[in-house]
Amino acid sequence: MPNPEAYVGRPTSRVDGPAKVTGAARYAAEYFAPDLAYGVVVSSAIARGRITAIDTAAALAVPGVIHVFTHENRPRTAWLDYNYRDEVAPPGSPFRPLHGPEIQFSGQPVALVVAESFEAAGYAASLVKVEYEAAGHVTDLEVKRHEAYVPKKKRAGVKPPPEPRGDPEGAFGAAPVHVDGDYTHAIEHHNPMEPHASTVVWEGDGKLTIYDKVQGSQNSQKYVASVFGLNADDVRVVNAYVGGAFGSGLRPQYQLFLAVMAALELKRSVRVVLTRDQMFTFTHRPHALQTIRLGADEEGRLMSVRHDVVQSTSQFEDYQENIVNWSGLMYRCDNVALTHKLAQIDTYTPGDMRAPGATTGVFALEIAMDELAERVGIDPVELRLRNYAEKDQDENKEFTSKELRECYRIGAERFGWSRRNPAPRSMRDGRELVGWGMATGCWEAYFQKTSARARLAAGGELEIATASSDIGTGTYTILAQLAADDLGVPIERVAVRIGDSSLPASPIEGGSWTAASAGAAVQAACGAVREKLLGLARSIDGSPLANAGIEHVAFRDGRIELAGDPERFVTLADAMQAGGVEHVEAEETVSPDILTSMRYSMYTHSAIFAEVKVDEELGIIRVTRIVNAVAAGRILNPKTARSQVLGGIVMGVGMALEEESMLDHNLGRFMNHNFAEYHVPVNADIHDIDVIFVPEHDDKANPLGVKGLGEIGIVGTAAAIANAIYHATGKRIRALPITPDKLL
Repeated sequence: MPNPEAYVGRPTSRVDGPAKVTGAARYAAEYFAPDLAYGVVVSSAIARGRITAIDTAAALAVPGVIHVFTHENRPRTAWLDYNYRDEVAPPGSPFRPLHGPEIQFSGQPVALVVAESFEAAGYAASLVKVEYEAAGHVTDLEVKRHEAYVPKKKRAGVKPPPEPRGDPEGAFGAAPVHVDGDYTHAIEHHNPMEPHASTVVWEGDGKLTIYDKVQGSQNSQKYVASVFGLNADDVRVVNAYVGGAFGSGLRPQYQLFLAVMAALELKRSVRVVLTRDQMFTFTHRPHALQTIRLGADEEGRLMSVRHDVVQSTSQFEDYQENIVNWSGLMYRCDNVALTHKLAQIDTYTPGDMRAPGATTGVFALEIAMDELAERVGIDPVELRLRNYAEKDQDENKEFTSKELRECYRIGAERFGWSRRNPAPRSMRDGRELVGWGMATGCWEAYFQKTSARARLAAGGELEIATASSDIGTGTYTILAQLAADDLGVPIERVAVRIGDSSLPASPIEGGSWTAASAGAAVQAACGAVREKLLGLARSIDGSPLANAGIEHVAFRDGRIELAGDPERFVTLADAMQAGGVEHVEAEETVSPDILTSMRYSMYTHSAIFAEVKVDEELGIIRVTRIVNAVAAGRILNPKTARSQVLGGIVMGVGMALEEESMLDHNLGRFMNHNFAEYHVPVNADIHDIDVIFVPEHDDKANPLGVKGLGEIGIVGTAAAIANAIYHATGKRIRALPITPDKLL
């Protein structure tokens, strides 16, 4: 029976909420340091070529300017590519700021002006004169498509496409029903509200405390120590609060290198904050050209699946995502061929953006499935049920759990799907065409090696510590809930310390694995504290728990009670007093079970239903309703869990209708590099969103039975909207975003 008094499973407001709304929470650019200097980056004006001359005299003459760093005078750093590789770096040669005169992408940093004030640094930066010898550049993926290649070295953590199975070409030729289409989406930039920034505090004797906008403090710490030849113990990185990232903070960005370089050279604290314009000079969701060919029998059962992708990457790294594998995983089919190739263009290396690969690949697959349903003449939900995958055919494994059928049923019922007239342009609301569309979502249920420490004081205060980050996901809160339940203390007495490289080891925050990984580590650490406390309680003369094992007791209200007889107990304070200790502490590490990983596939699933209304004369699209039914195992906190899915859905609306980083191929530069021209959904764009958590028990994916929620909300959402637009208008749009000009 669930414990009605438990915090886990209860909608709980964020424990870090008061700090954020009162301004007590500090972000990377808000930490004060005595003698703080300010750095402003000068960005390159060309996309490819080399610097032939750089004149810093006018900048240096500005009152308050301390130094101008360029490739001509920068301090020496590590020589080997290896030293610049961070935890999630793709194969290749990582970018080295100010390394030499060569220009590899538009907006590349070419100088750093450091001054006593931000204003002086900014003005002086405008006076730095740079002369270039431009070389020919290509930023159009279509132009480089014929040069696409299969990368020789695979990116760690990204599954390469599986070998073909069956006879895809023969089965496609024999299939009576075909879908054959090209699908694409625009490049997108992450655009978190907080810009990327680093405040490097000079502690003396080469010791640094760094406040960085990053999703993994220990990743930045290792990068800084490696690049600058520092002892890891002399570098502490803090990212206690992160104002959104969506993947842009997985890798250390160039402002960190520049701020550390300046601090070490000048032996004083330095802050570097990137402008919104400069936020468009690095990581982004890459362009991908996709072709999908589906062959099916007359009842819609898949006979053949072919999914081929050419994805953009930089000239210096082979960035890779899992784009095509979903097409061999999500539906049952015995004849499948999947290919993924890269083509190099003259931009910075792309990066992971919320549900990388899946957001891209599933959008194309789910539109193709909608096209197949129409050609066969069956309901889109029924088509997916007829092709329901009971196992992962890509890896020939069973799923740890899968309640996708219930997602379809419950989502369709809540949405009112049975009332849908299947004919395009058949539903209206006044002057607006009404469309109903749906899609499937899928994302991996990761679990990563993580450590955590629990420390309970005699006064009842409990401290939880792990280096894991909270980028707005609610990590502070769920860790507090788990710890409070495990040791029976009020959540108000639990202090959670995260986002600090000096804390127990944790991976970067990404992949929707933090709840499962950090949560399991906290639970393990609290379990070890429980064992120690019970040992102390049993040692008391005449203890009512003298013969009790850990499975026979409950920790509740600051006491250790005998299960079934709560009047027989020992207080936590008495147990510690008897042991002569002022606190009990334990640190534990959890890791995935290798045998389970070998036998099972672990995924979160969802069914998304969308309603759009389209002005027939103006082509303006409104997403008026979305229902998203998610099967994600155990839900630790329904309130923060819903927020995670809501955020993903909103980004999916942006992908479907608005977000587009526009490259001027003549200049090789992103032109709409601000919030005025790079459109993201605002309050007026978002209407009714209903998130349903479908009950799902999973005792294999991880010790907590949870599955990540940060990314599943965006996967499939754009496709559901695109399918709804087709249903409303009769026009099939395969290129995102779907803007009014594409409908008129």
